[in-house]
Amino acid sequence: MTAPDTAPAASRGGRWIEHWDPEDEAFWQESGEKVARRNLLFSVLAEHIGFSVWTLWSVLVLFMGPEYGLTPADKFLLTSVVTLVGAVVRVPYTFAVAVFGGRNWTVISASLLLIPTVAAFTVMEPGTSFSTFLLVALLAGVGGGNFASSMTNINAFFPLRRKGWALGLNAGGGNIGVPVIQLVALAVIGASGGPRVLLAIYIPLIVLAATLAALRMDNIASVKNDTGAAIDAAKDAHTWIMSFLYIGTFGSFIGYSFAFGQVLTNEFGRTPLQAAYLTFIGPLLGSLIRPVGGRLADRYGGARITLYNFVGMAVATGCLVFASMAKSLPLFVSVFVVLFVLSGLGNGSTYKMIPGIFHAKALAQGLTGEAAARHGRRLSGASMGLIGAVGALGGVGINLAFRQSFLSYGSGTGAFVAFLAFYGLCFAVTWSVYLRRPDTRPRTEVAAEANPQLSYAEV
Repeated sequence: MTAPDTAPAASRGGRWIEHWDPEDEAFWQESGEKVARRNLLFSVLAEHIGFSVWTLWSVLVLFMGPEYGLTPADKFLLTSVVTLVGAVVRVPYTFAVAVFGGRNWTVISASLLLIPTVAAFTVMEPGTSFSTFLLVALLAGVGGGNFASSMTNINAFFPLRRKGWALGLNAGGGNIGVPVIQLVALAVIGASGGPRVLLAIYIPLIVLAATLAALRMDNIASVKNDTGAAIDAAKDAHTWIMSFLYIGTFGSFIGYSFAFGQVLTNEFGRTPLQAAYLTFIGPLLGSLIRPVGGRLADRYGGARITLYNFVGMAVATGCLVFASMAKSLPLFVSVFVVLFVLSGLGNGSTYKMIPGIFHAKALAQGLTGEAAARHGRRLSGASMGLIGAVGALGGVGINLAFRQSFLSYGSGTGAFVAFLAFYGLCFAVTWSVYLRRPDTRPRTEVAAEANPQLSYAEV
């Protein structure tokens, strides 16, 4: 069988691939895998820088001592608005891939990161008003959108059997942008540098990411915005169920990434330097473990891994309540790191579930083979932007919960109790929708079992 052409089409005036069929094993082995891996590599780089810019203010607030005149509540509000904007822009970023092309939009979205970085470099000094800081922090939210466009783009490059690994690696590599900027901040603080030194380091990195995307990535011509698919995805209950579960996994990861340093400084009296020594560990391990979550989901089923993961997150959160009440810093940090790891595993397993769910629904409708795979890609791609956006709102909720907990009780204990209850609810939803006994399973699960390679318990 002759593999479809993967060479850039000169008629389009750029790096456009006119024919792409990753489900064709001959095509995949001959040329598809090489092209997909190359695009994955540079997608990860651009998304990585995007995550660093998105979480920039979780680091900048550590530099902002008493001379800045900000209260702990002010700082939690700053990080909350950044998380909110990052969640909202994920929806248009998802559709931008089809409008501009995956490679083209990666160049544009990476270049946009210069705006919040240069703006923060300009205003970051004592005497700047809180409203100005709030406005500039809002701009950093664009970094959160890079995840949605990157995941939508990479979803189109890989076959269903490899999506758990590919999407987990793409997301995990991007997530590592969180601990990396915290490590860079640690080095800057340790060298007695100011926040502008940190910002000056990232400006050329943004330019590098945009340049490499322009030179090495491709657009897939067949990726189109499908308004009908977006409407169908929005109408499908599974889109919102998975959004809810993603709040529990990714929402936890990004929310804790923003809040961890502030909790250490406000509840345990750590200095910015002491906090910086600890804050990067959890996000780093949580990022590195995300592809493992995808790989485990590929092997054992995303729903099973997600279910057990929420059990672990609930247990860890209960330990955090105890550690917070006992004022035990070693126990608190250790368990918080475990919670980060579990949130990373859950990120990988939940995103693996999305394409599997919609493929299972295609089988339930009587579709088979490539028709079922194509239908699954159509709806899963449309749903990812919504799921990513709603999931990221969990980060807003976490920061607002910490803000209220510190205002009401002077500690984060109240927030952790609320998180414990939420993880219990996530467990119940995962079990009741995707892992109940056969006689009570959704119709789509029964149909999916006609294919021994895909059942709902394995999505």
